[in-house]
Amino acid sequence: MRPLARLPKAHLHLHFTGSMRQATVVELAAEAGLRLPDALLDDAPDVPQDVRGWFRFQRLYDAARAVVRNESAMRRVVREAVLDDAAEGSRRLELQVDPTSYAPYVGGLTPALEIVLDEARAASRDTGLSVGIVVAGSRMRHPLEARTLARLAARYAGDGSGDVVAFGLSNDERRGDTAEFAPAFRIARDAGLPGVPHGGELLGPEHVREVVEKLRPVRLGHGVRSAEDPRLLAELAERGIAAEVCPASNVSLGVYHEARAVPLDALRAAGVRIALGADDPLLFGSRLVEQYEAARHVHALDDDALAALARDSIEASLAPEQDRRAWLREVDEWLGLPG
Repeated sequence: MRPLARLPKAHLHLHFTGSMRQATVVELAAEAGLRLPDALLDDAPDVPQDVRGWFRFQRLYDAARAVVRNESAMRRVVREAVLDDAAEGSRRLELQVDPTSYAPYVGGLTPALEIVLDEARAASRDTGLSVGIVVAGSRMRHPLEARTLARLAARYAGDGSGDVVAFGLSNDERRGDTAEFAPAFRIARDAGLPGVPHGGELLGPEHVREVVEKLRPVRLGHGVRSAEDPRLLAELAERGIAAEVCPASNVSLGVYHEARAVPLDALRAAGVRIALGADDPLLFGSRLVEQYEAARHVHALDDDALAALARDSIEASLAPEQDRRAWLREVDEWLGLPG
């Protein structure tokens, strides 16, 4: 079997806070004089595999986010995320951030985003990993705040390292009215920023249809519940809407009872492009390569199929076309390695 850490790939579903190393959270908490929940002192917090999983996850996520209280901490989170992905063979990382939580500590929304972008550029230069930033609104906040973030994101739109490359919508899918966030996505789209909202994890096909209709995404954060409706899968494939599938988080949050139940086979059979993602490694205890390992060992995908997943991720990325073509050639080279 070829080494998956050497498989060229794109990581398109990673959250700023959730990307943190466990040791980093502990150190930053100590610096800030904050006490962490016991679960965050373990390498892999125990998130219950049932409906309560989301609420426990959110509590731990909020506690982790609270330790990031200055520019130095923000830069550290970005740099370590880039270093970790580079070590796993990623050629492209699209890191999602909502600057709202960090703005009070660094002078506002604009400085918060500029810190992330500046460190993304520096870390990209140092590692060779291409880094795009996804600015994301939250379903837990008023849709007007999402419009503010969309306008901010539009000022930094581009497709290279250290640019804002897309606009997203995260947090509990069961909260908020999807249609009310459409104006924010329209602002972003008018500035050339594609939409990459969450949808189809905690809620089923009807929610996915609403997200697709109202927000017009190019990718869905998760999207796995689309597998419950074959007609919807066919529509996603026809429209070229990719699914950012994060198996570890699906299981930890009780969407599926075990890894083999994550519908990779159904999505692949329907022709839906899949980009495996780690979502929040801090909370779910596994990074990107482990998602590929699960595809290999749990879903019995051979190296040709794993290479196809890597190609999907690269093609679904928002990197410049010439970079994507080069990375696709590298995937072919990986297949040429001894198995």
